[in-house]
Amino acid sequence: MKVIDILRVKGGTLYTTNPDQPLADALRTMAELDIGSLCVMSHGELVGMLTFREVIQAVVRNGGAVGTTIVRTVMDDFPLTCTPETELDEVRRMMLARHARYLPVMSQKTLMGVISFYDVAKAVVDAQDFENRMLKAYIRDWPVGEGDEPSTTAAPPQ
Repeated sequence: MKVIDILRVKGGTLYTTNPDQPLADALRTMAELDIGSLCVMSHGELVGMLTFREVIQAVVRNGGAVGTTIVRTVMDDFPLTCTPETELDEVRRMMLARHARYLPVMSQKTLMGVISFYDVAKAVVDAQDFENRMLKAYIRDWPVGEGDEPSTTAAPPQ
């Protein structure tokens, strides 16, 4: 399975912010949309990623307040990215190695979407559920071959 398969199911909605936007405005957007990340875009290019991890670190550094902080000062300047053709197993390894919960999907310099750890986990579970259903259907329909006797647990007649 590839990242493009997740994006097909998830859809192409992108949530972005500007690096010079006040952090408070970005947080309001994240809260209203119930999302955990925003792609930081400047002149049509991805320049960073803002997630709750960066927000929490900034709030702690600022004594529990957002204040006049702008997105540029707290965003991840070098977010981990993948392509639509990246295999899901590789995405899982990448996310685990960097403790990344959100991964922008890039095709050249074009942002195609963002996948979350949740999206990856859901795709894996859905694929396993499908495989289990297919295996169970295959076992139920297992043909009896020549010389095979169906097994019975009934006692012989007396």
